[in-house]
Amino acid sequence: MVAPSRAAANRRQRGVLLIEVLVTLVIVSIGLLGLAGAQVHLQRTELDAYQRSQALLLLSDMVSRISTNRSHASAYLVAVSSPLGAGASCPTGTATVAQLDLAEWCSALQGAAETVVVGGVTATTGGLVNGRGCIENVNGDYLVTVAWQGQIALSPPPAGVACGAGSYNGSIGSDCADDRCRRAVTTLVRLADLSP
Repeated sequence: MVAPSRAAANRRQRGVLLIEVLVTLVIVSIGLLGLAGAQVHLQRTELDAYQRSQALLLLSDMVSRISTNRSHASAYLVAVSSPLGAGASCPTGTATVAQLDLAEWCSALQGAAETVVVGGVTATTGGLVNGRGCIENVNGDYLVTVAWQGQIALSPPPAGVACGAGSYNGSIGSDCADDRCRRAVTTLVRLADLSP
C-alpha cells in the first residue's frame, strides 16, 4: 500500500476548509436575515406605539375642548357614520367655539401639523395613519374616540367602539381582514351640572 503524497493531503485539506467557510457563510447569512426581519418588526411596533401616543394626545385635546365649552357640549357630536379626519372634508364654520374646535381637530386628525410639497402639491404627513374621530352621546355623557390604521394585525376593538369600523379592513385572507388593523382609543367625558 502506497501512502498518499503530502501534496494530495494538502489539496484535500483545502477542500474541507472551503466547505467549512461556505457553511459558515450560510449560517451567518441566515442569522443576518433573521436580524433584518426582527428590525422590520421592531420598526412596525415602534410606529404603532408612536401612533397610539399621537391618538392619546388628540383624544385628550378634544376632551379638554369639550370640558372647556361644557355649556355647548352637544355641538361637538360627530356621528360614527361620518367621522372627522381621513377621507372627510373638515368643517369650515367658525361662528362658534365648537365649530372652530371641530375644524381644528379634524385638521389635526388629517395630519395638518406637518406638510410636504411634492411636485407642487402640498400633502399632510404628520399625525395618524388614516386617523378618524367620533364623538357620541351616551346617556348624557360624551364618548370621544380616535381610530387609526395599525401596522400589525391584532384583535379588533370591541364591538361597542364603532368609530372607523370597517374602514381599515384588508382584503379577505389578509392580516388586516375583519378590522384587525383598526386601532382605537376612547374616553368618556362626564360633565357635571355646575348650576346652583
